[in-house]
Amino acid sequence: MSDITLRPVGFVRNEMTEKVSGEAYRDIVSEIVVEEDLRDCLDGIEHHSHAIIVYWLNRIPEEERKVLKVRPMGDPSLPIVGVFATRSPRRPNPIGLETVEVLGRDGNVLRVKGLDALDGSPVLDIKPYTKHHDSAMGVTEPEWMERVHRGQ
Repeated sequence: MSDITLRPVGFVRNEMTEKVSGEAYRDIVSEIVVEEDLRDCLDGIEHHSHAIIVYWLNRIPEEERKVLKVRPMGDPSLPIVGVFATRSPRRPNPIGLETVEVLGRDGNVLRVKGLDALDGSPVLDIKPYTKHHDSAMGVTEPEWMERVHRGQ
């Protein structure tokens, strides 16, 4: 397979220098500073209430990218499953994906709330969240994931 080369479109700027516990990131306001030559790519994004941010988890060590199976959230009461069945950052390509609230835009800076990315994380793409494309009907999850979401 051939390599893929990606260029960050910008970087995250926020107060998170290390991973926060639980859902605390949902209240954090971040700025996505888009490269100046890509500023026009943001035109109109401020009219959407939410956006999907695709980012690179640049602090995941190479050895953790070789992990194939994990216990979700590191919880010993949860089953061992493949990383593709989880949202674990430990994966072959450490790509983060988060739906965030759009708070506003000023030039090449997009302000968002609820981004689970550390300060300085490279942003790979920004997409508007749309009800038509991004909402799924009849979603089911395994029982262990429902327990995680309930905080049990």
